Amino acid sequence: MKPNRPITRRRALSLLGAAACLPTIHTARAADARKLRIGIMAGEDEDLWRVIAANAAREGLDLSVVTFSDYNTPDEALAEHEIDANAFQHGPFLQAQIAARGYNIVAVGNTWFSPIGLYSARWKSVADLPQNAVIGVPNDPSNEGRALHLLEAVGLIRLPPSAGLLPTPLDITNNPRNLTFRELDAGIVGRSLPDLDAAVVNTNWALKAGIDLQKQKIGQESLHDNPYVNFIAVNAADAQAPWVTPLVNAVHQPSTSNAIQTIFHGSVLPAWT
Repeated sequence: MKPNRPITRRRALSLLGAAACLPTIHTARAADARKLRIGIMAGEDEDLWRVIAANAAREGLDLSVVTFSDYNTPDEALAEHEIDANAFQHGPFLQAQIAARGYNIVAVGNTWFSPIGLYSARWKSVADLPQNAVIGVPNDPSNEGRALHLLEAVGLIRLPPSAGLLPTPLDITNNPRNLTFRELDAGIVGRSLPDLDAAVVNTNWALKAGIDLQKQKIGQESLHDNPYVNFIAVNAADAQAPWVTPLVNAVHQPSTSNAIQTIFHGSVLPAWT
């Protein structure tokens, strides 16, 4: 961080929390290794980035991971140059952030794909969902739109093509079961599953909420032509920096692919092969 730069209380608390959650990843590295701060979401991604950090050390990079607990702060920290890169988001989310906040952030390499899922603690299938069921969805624009498209794909609702990637419940043109949508923070919707008929939950938040990804999943989006592949993002001014290619290479390794399969039990897929 640059000296004397004003810092918001929210961003300061997030960064302090990150330091408390995860110490710097130590790997065998050369004294002149390029030091980089990488923003990720707290949780299982930390285990994955320990593997990536070891790969990066062989590429001449010294990675220090900063964890965040909400989706908005990593791009803010990146735009303020408090971190060098982040790896937590997909294209529609970044585009929504750019439109709302004017960030000049770009993707530089795919990482993995976390299929968003429809889960239920009460019902065994989509067909079992009753009339007037209450469905939880994330309340941020990109993930809410993604959730509604999944609900359309499994036959619960219909959306107009004009809604694009960011529909809201107001855009629904056909809702034959008269579903009610409870819009909740992405980190809360999974924990609220016992109080709902079903909920659309991002994979990482489903894991944090203790949801059984196999037994409680009643619907999942497909990877085919899916715009929601995650990637490493950097400030546009750094897109051609000499450390970008080694950083991407550190992710695109068999050891990373194996770690993804192990840590996420097959629920997350490598997206660079």
